[in-house]
Amino acid sequence: MKILDKLEKSNLRDITLSREDTEELLNIWTFGDDYYRLLALSNKLSRTKFKDRGYVFAQIGINAAPCPKNCFFCSMGNDHYAMDSKWQKTIPEIQNEVRRLLKEDIDDLFLMTTADYPHEKFIEVVKNVRPILPSEVRLVANIGDFPLETAKAMKNAGCTGAYHICRLREGKDTGIDPKDRENTFNAIMDSGLEFYYCIEPIGPEHGYDEMTSEIMRASKMGVQAMAAMRRIPVPGTPLFSLGQISALELTKIVAVANLAVNPVRCMNVHEPMQMPLLAGVNQLYAEIGANPRDTYSLTEQSRGFSPTKAWELLAEGHWFRKSK
Repeated sequence: MKILDKLEKSNLRDITLSREDTEELLNIWTFGDDYYRLLALSNKLSRTKFKDRGYVFAQIGINAAPCPKNCFFCSMGNDHYAMDSKWQKTIPEIQNEVRRLLKEDIDDLFLMTTADYPHEKFIEVVKNVRPILPSEVRLVANIGDFPLETAKAMKNAGCTGAYHICRLREGKDTGIDPKDRENTFNAIMDSGLEFYYCIEPIGPEHGYDEMTSEIMRASKMGVQAMAAMRRIPVPGTPLFSLGQISALELTKIVAVANLAVNPVRCMNVHEPMQMPLLAGVNQLYAEIGANPRDTYSLTEQSRGFSPTKAWELLAEGHWFRKSK
């Protein structure tokens, strides 16, 4: 394959993949030699940039409640709520969980809410969490769409970044207008918050042209942390019957996204699994509280990894935490 020949002769840190290049790589047969050439190139890029440095990010889902955006893959959609309970964590509860996570060594802390969680209330949570965190631990917002004013307020309160995406088939499988997503992207970048992006939630029905569009979007936005996530079929949700892609396929998508986006800090796969470590994944998530891919509202008792478990998995791929 010509594009692989070109990449193997290039300085991978300086390459720019076109849309055509990216889609061609995604179409590589997962059972052929080119598949392993692709994984080796992505791994080489990560090793060159990140050395052996691994990262664990922790996310707290701070409320479990029916969400009006009604995303077809999410266990908290208003019309198909599939979680076992409904609740909202108090600030002291969140603070206690933050302290517990810090004992297991994390690099970034994400606070996640449903899309309708009030911005003012979220900023109050940020103000009470930031003082607990060591200065080197980043604090990242994972909330619904927001304007520039809110982005600036979050940054002033102590957020260092925001996770925000335009999902595959946004506006069709979700109640969210893609234009609202784009407006929030601009707010994040204009406010100076660091940008975290992901290609998700990837299902068997999604075409490589769709994935390429989102990879190209991420490549133009100076993404700090990049990821690819497969959709988890949650019982009770509208997309459950469509199933999920294989780890083999997800590993290929991870490799292409890593090469095309060339993220500044790290490359992630979600949910955590071992195979994509071969493609240069050096960051994994630990999760507690509400998780849109789980029917248990306390995902740490179900699907969610602990930081310790995430570090152990990273070590299997020879990725390690920073020196103390």
